Amino acid sequence: MTETTFTAPRMDHLDAPRAYRGVRSRRMLAFVFDYTLVLLLCVPAAVVIFLLGIVSFGFAWGLYAVLFPLVAIFYIAFTMGGSKQATPGMRFAGVSVARLDGGRVDPTLAVLHGVLFWAANAVLTPFVLLVALFTQRKQLLHDLLLGTVVIRDRDF
Repeated sequence: MTETTFTAPRMDHLDAPRAYRGVRSRRMLAFVFDYTLVLLLCVPAAVVIFLLGIVSFGFAWGLYAVLFPLVAIFYIAFTMGGSKQATPGMRFAGVSVARLDGGRVDPTLAVLHGVLFWAANAVLTPFVLLVALFTQRKQLLHDLLLGTVVIRDRDF
């Protein structure tokens, strides 16, 4: 299996209505898939923290408080910020993230994308997701703030 390199989507694809057909439901599917994977990745990380806690006389057990956010940040940085510009859940759902200026989503922007998503949901409740009903490209609030868009990667 060869790793494909990132090619920026052409700007005319970002304006094509079919690039956004079914994106909201695909994003929800991707979220559930990715959330499940992050939870599964937390299991071996918890075992490592347990063993580190024994070696450090319990000091490392404080990492349990930030286990899920740490795993999620690394997951997003290395998947969405990677060469495929999508998390495994996004690839499963057939979508990827793109920048409106045609650039590449780097790991820092990918992490910021995830952090803003969770912050907006924590502060504004999940009703912030309704923004996608009123934007032309079905963008959420954090997409608008960061200049990103989620598009279908199949059929293009």
